[in-house]
Amino acid sequence: MKAHVADYKKKDVKHMADQLKKHKVIGVVNMENLPASALARIRGQIRKEATIYMSKRRLMAIAIDDAKKEKKDLEKMETYLKGMPAFIFTDSDPFKIARLFKKSRSPAPIKPGQIAPRDLIIPKGPTPFAPGPIISELSAVGIKTGVEGGKVAVREDSLIVEEGQPATQKQSEVLAKFGIEPMEIGIQLVAVYDEGMIYDSKVLEISQETYLSMIAQASRDSLGLALGINYMTKETVELMIARAFRGAKAISLSQGIFDESLLNDFMALADAQASALQTKLNI
Repeated sequence: MKAHVADYKKKDVKHMADQLKKHKVIGVVNMENLPASALARIRGQIRKEATIYMSKRRLMAIAIDDAKKEKKDLEKMETYLKGMPAFIFTDSDPFKIARLFKKSRSPAPIKPGQIAPRDLIIPKGPTPFAPGPIISELSAVGIKTGVEGGKVAVREDSLIVEEGQPATQKQSEVLAKFGIEPMEIGIQLVAVYDEGMIYDSKVLEISQETYLSMIAQASRDSLGLALGINYMTKETVELMIARAFRGAKAISLSQGIFDESLLNDFMALADAQASALQTKLNI
């Protein structure tokens, strides 16, 4: 007996499949731990460029399976449906979309159990806190304190949570008191499909400046390689002719092979040799 599939699920899959076929660029995001207020804010910020569409992971996979007939290698996007996934439908450049999501992130305090993205340190110096229970709270997480000018002061830089370690309840409370917000609230862009190419988050996180620098370096390297193996292209032909001319010129001058075009060079060479001889003979 064939299982009954609810009409709303069929409509949901059809809508997603139609959007997957329609748009040139498709993203997959993970919205795990994203507050509803942050989602509403981000949707407003990217509305002109892209649409966020949420559904169940299984239905998203079915939609991908339907649309893959018209999109080369689209099925590979199924592996990126992690956490609480959603689709991004757009026709904008993938890296532009990545920058939009990056700009939409906002700092947030670390919660108990969350992993520290870096060493979380409370620096040495004065605080706005008056002496009282705060001293024992700070001491409980390893902060050495004193009193200066009627206020609690931290005696030395204090490492509260090491990078890669989860924060405890007490640690998160103390860090929040000092206004330390190491976390980011935002949508995690996991991967983007663009006409058969898939860019994962590591590639998408590369800044525009770094990307342009990498392209420029690759161009310089390829030009050097082409010149090194005497491979002629429109970019190397002038440089190769110039190099050949300099080589021929050097041989002509060293072997005394005269050419009218080298008259000034031979005269300069003769003058230099005469000067060197005069110096040697003390004339």
